[in-house]
Amino acid sequence: MMMVQDVDDPALLPGSELHVPRMPGHWLLAKLGKRVLRPGGLALTHGLIDGLAVTPHDDLVEFAPGLGLTAGLLLDRHPRSYVGVERDRDAAALVARRLPANARIVTGAAERSGLAAGSASVVIGEAMLTMNPDGHRRAIIAEAWRLLRPGGRYGIHELAIVPDDAPASVRADIESALSSSIHVGARPLTVCEWRALLEDAGFVTEAPTLVPMNLLNPGRLIADEGLGGALRFARNLLFDGKARQRVRAMRRVFQANRAYLRGIAIVARKP
Repeated sequence: MMMVQDVDDPALLPGSELHVPRMPGHWLLAKLGKRVLRPGGLALTHGLIDGLAVTPHDDLVEFAPGLGLTAGLLLDRHPRSYVGVERDRDAAALVARRLPANARIVTGAAERSGLAAGSASVVIGEAMLTMNPDGHRRAIIAEAWRLLRPGGRYGIHELAIVPDDAPASVRADIESALSSSIHVGARPLTVCEWRALLEDAGFVTEAPTLVPMNLLNPGRLIADEGLGGALRFARNLLFDGKARQRVRAMRRVFQANRAYLRGIAIVARKP
């Protein structure tokens, strides 16, 4: 496997210049050595890629590749081409330096990629729509539609709230707690709402896959990072009191709302 996500120097990570209390949660976890930053974990990312059925004939576009973990998994399928669209210049540079000749990174917003219409057969985006308000979400999905050729596939991996009729007060509390702990606006949707968002744009959705949101549970850490990676993360936490305080706060939010939170993956097709 092409390990694009390996980062030898934490100072190269986006947001590394920020103080720990102000750093966005995903970059804080990355600084501590966590490489899998998706709500459903590595297994759900693998499942999403399997559902997209990537072949050597595909032209791929990935929105917000982050540390490049999914890019590596996609490139292991030997697609004809890969383009990552990354807003953060530091993250873009981090991934770009490790890509093969048939792959590249462009710096820009997912909703305005600058890529040619119909240039992709597969578009994928993980853990990004949840972090955007409704208008931006719809613009990103519209861009995925524009980029895809007829018959193309769009895969998302996001955070969902269950059940579909969860009380509005519970949802508001979850949004507030998540945003406060990870320092990024988080607006998870229900399963029906995620599907409706895609279908409103014209996509035909397949049955979603749901898994528990166990991002910081010991079992998930080992499954995602391997035993060595999980021990590295634990060691880094042990020697950084401020980071440990932040991570504990995030884990408390995840645990307190575990009955309502799920990682969700959906494959949608453009007719």
